[in-house]
Amino acid sequence: MNYRPGTLQDLDPICSLIKDAIAEMEKHGINQWDDVYPARSDFEEDIKNETLYVVYEQDELVAFYVISGECDEQYGNATWKYEEDSAYILHRFCVSPKMQNKGIGKAVLRHIEEQIKEMGYKSVRLDTFTENPFAQKLYRHNGYEPRGYADWRKGRFDLMEKAI
Repeated sequence: MNYRPGTLQDLDPICSLIKDAIAEMEKHGINQWDDVYPARSDFEEDIKNETLYVVYEQDELVAFYVISGECDEQYGNATWKYEEDSAYILHRFCVSPKMQNKGIGKAVLRHIEEQIKEMGYKSVRLDTFTENPFAQKLYRHNGYEPRGYADWRKGRFDLMEKAI
């Protein structure tokens, strides 16, 4: 797999992948993402801020993610175990539905953790929709522990953390 920073040329494939992911989640009754969030403008901003990364296998986008030091004020609801200045946050992690159940999510998550570690951080924080059993399983099986919760427009999200 080829990992690199996202560019504006990646916007169409990203938006297409998001559309496919939303359709797949809805098949399972998971109403996490929609036309409002995440939007093309979110990804444009991520690219501008150099926080979005894409993962290609040959010429096909198989995943993307955003990592940054930014987080919503709802992250203040958590009782974090690790120091704030040692943590980096994972946002908008998405694996193509065509590539799910093939170990891609786990492999990309390991890469993200290594990337964050190489940047000098000691922990990863993220939020995951409580009604998305697939994401919950991925994170919990890879050592992420709940530290609190956030309530957003779509419902409750677990705030999770892992030392790396």
